[in-house]
Order: sequence, then structure tokens, then C-alpha cells
Amino acid sequence: MSLKPLAVAGSVILVAGFIGGLVVAGRLSMTSPSGAAPAAVEATGAQATPVSLTTTTPTPLPLPAGLPDLSPVAEAALKAAANITSTTIVRRPADPFDPWSVFYGDQVQQAQSLGSGVVVSSDGYVLTNKHVIGSAGAEVRVTLADGRDRPAKLVGIDDVSDLAVVKVDAHNLQTLPWGDSSKLRVAEWVLAIGNPFQLSGTVTLGIISTVTRSGEQVGSSQDFIQTDAAINPGNSGGALVNARGELVGINTMIYSETGGYQGIGFAIPANLAHRIMDELVKNGTVAWGSIGNVTWFTIDQGVAERYGLNVTGAYVRSISRAASAYRAGLEPGDIVTSVNGQKVSDADQINRVVVRQPIGSTVSLGIVKRTGGTATIKVPVVSRESQTVRRQ
Repeated sequence: MSLKPLAVAGSVILVAGFIGGLVVAGRLSMTSPSGAAPAAVEATGAQATPVSLTTTTPTPLPLPAGLPDLSPVAEAALKAAANITSTTIVRRPADPFDPWSVFYGDQVQQAQSLGSGVVVSSDGYVLTNKHVIGSAGAEVRVTLADGRDRPAKLVGIDDVSDLAVVKVDAHNLQTLPWGDSSKLRVAEWVLAIGNPFQLSGTVTLGIISTVTRSGEQVGSSQDFIQTDAAINPGNSGGALVNARGELVGINTMIYSETGGYQGIGFAIPANLAHRIMDELVKNGTVAWGSIGNVTWFTIDQGVAERYGLNVTGAYVRSISRAASAYRAGLEPGDIVTSVNGQKVSDADQINRVVVRQPIGSTVSLGIVKRTGGTATIKVPVVSRESQTVRRQ
């Protein structure tokens, strides 16, 4: 469909409506070719009835004084920015059915990850994303804002929050003050600092689109800050900074159908990142809630109809006998229909609820037993630790 005919049609309608209104009003004034005084022409038809319109004038919001000058904030934030390179050795075993592969033996390759980080202490602690680091055996190097390139020791990584802490041998480094991410407001100005496409020292401007984007909507066990500040590959682990120069989030991922920026980025809230960082620095690991090693399969309405089931939820495919859920009565073949009173719509929902529970508490699971009948069981929440890093 062409937009041009629509534009023309729209113009015609507007003009016709305008002329019709003049005629109905009773008189149409026009200037004669001779320049004589125009004659009044009475409109034919029924006598026009005056129409009185009742209107209200809303009180306008005060005009903003202007866009804030965030250059001092950006300059300070860049001094606490870091570029991170993580190299992992990947060993690919020889293929016994490929004679050339057997001849050359195992193939050893290097996998490299490039990302961003934030200096969080003057003595060299740097916070970033776990997916930037990769695994505990990675070789990590950090390039500081002043150009110094240093090897880094891995302090700790956490799979659940996707956060990691590394340490470089440096002192008197510039840091960012922590902000309170719970006080963020929609449309508040923020800056994203990072190393997209290896373009170090990149600053982009945006706003807070949503203060709390539910983890269920993005396939995570935690909630995120959503922003439209440009976040691209390489920005992961970098700072999200408010207009006061405070660290309010760690840029982590984007929603994109192209692989590039589309105005939807997500950052881990600073309040969560600060707590995880403290635990990693203190213990090298983070304890999250767990009910044991359980493999789930989602039974949605389509699956239920296909197999003639009258229930939806999470089907237990397998469960470890050491799991607290097994000891509480959960068995393979059972279907979990609710967790803490919430209807289960997908299997990951159970994990999202459990990881947030305090260690030592219990979660309530509503289940349909494989043998028939229903039950509600109380499952103890035990510790599920992230990867532990050996102290050096």
C-alpha cells in the first residue's frame, strides 16, 4: 500500500470538511474579481442552529529547563571503566572415524571473550558479567582507563546472577559511588559505559524504560532494569550510571532480532550486584536456594491436550535421590502445579521462586502424583553454591 494516496485522500477530506463548515455557518465571503465589496450570499436549506462547545483546559506540566549536562558525569564514570579480555583453552578430542583427525591428535583452540567492567575498589577489584569471564579456568586481562593492561586473578563467579569479580594489582584507582537502584524512576536519565565492538570509552545516553522488568519475561531468575541507552556486544559488564554519577546497574543483555541495538537493554540492579560482589569477595561463591537436582519438562495447554491430560505444570523427568525435594516426597512422573501458592506456567518458574528463598526455609509444592491423587509437600531450601574459585 502506498502512503501517498492516503495522504492525498486525507487532505481532501480535511478540505471538504472545512468548506462544508463555512457553508453551514450561513455565509461564505469572497472577493469579486472587480475588487468591489463582496456581496452576502445566504445559504440555502434549514436555518443553522448555533452550537456551544464545552471545553476544559488541562493544566500543562512545567517545561523542563533543558537537557542536563552529563559530560562531568561521563568523564568521572570513564575513569572507573575497564576493558576485559578473557581467554579460554578449548580442547577438541580427535575424531576416531577421521584418519586425519587421528593423525593430528586433539585440537587445541583459544576462545576469547571481550567485554567491559567497573572498578569497584581503589585497590583493584573489578566487577563484570560472568559470561564475559567464561569459566573458572580462563586467563583474564584488564585494561584500565589510563591504558595500563594488567593480568587479573579471578575472585569469584556466580552463574545465577551472571556476575563475576576479578582483581588486578593496582592501587589508588578511580571508583564509582554505589547508587540505590530501588529509587530509580521511569524516564530518569542514565549513561551506559563500556567497550562495544572493542571501542573503548564509549558512552551512550538513554532513560530508564522500566524500573523492574520481571525475570520471567526474559527467561531469568532475577529482575532487571530496562533502558533504551544503546547497549551492544562488548557492553556486557559495564556500568549503568545515573545523572548523579552513581552506579545503578551492570549492563548485561539486550533484546534484539538483529543481534544489534534495538532500544531494549537490561542491567542487573546495583543493589543486587553490590550484595553479590560482597559475597564473592568474602567467600568466592554465592549461596542460592535450591531443592536439589531436578530435571523438569513444561506441560502447557497444548501438551496437555496432545496427551489427553487435564492438568498443566512442570513434569518431573528425573530427580536425584539426594535432593531435598525427593526426600520430601517428589518423584519422577509427578507434576508440580503450584509453588508457594502460585500456579506453575512453566518449569523454570519453580527455579525462579526457589533461588530467592532464604537457606533453611521451605517452599510449598502442589503436585499431582504419578500414582493418582494430589498432594502438597513442604520442601526444605538448601544451599546451591555458585562455582568456587580456589584462593591463591
